Amino acid sequence: MGAPTMYDDSNIFARILRGEIPCKKVHEDEHTLAFDDIAPRAPVHTLVIPKGKYVSATDFADKASDAEIGAFMRAVRKVAALKGVDASGYRLIANTGVDGGQEVPHFHVHVLGGRSVGPMTSAK
Repeated sequence: MGAPTMYDDSNIFARILRGEIPCKKVHEDEHTLAFDDIAPRAPVHTLVIPKGKYVSATDFADKASDAEIGAFMRAVRKVAALKGVDASGYRLIANTGVDGGQEVPHFHVHVLGGRSVGPMTSAK
């Protein structure tokens, strides 16, 4: 079983975008919203999401406009600067599909930093 292919308008990020659920906003522009994760795994743990209805990284890469993709990457960079981890370093994580550990079916990137985040992954 791979990544979900149908967008679910009831997912938590869609509800945050509609203002139904509050978030601690870090950055917002025409195409993106960034907010702090409610269960941080590092001193800095911010999520960057596109405002469009994209299920996964694959869906975003296949269907998003150049303007959306550019705005998304600039938002990631801005979040790193706003959170003060641009100089020391940070990790980006985009989970896609069941095996990738994707929990919310709305494309998003985790920006983690504020301390060493350790090795990329452990082999099992």
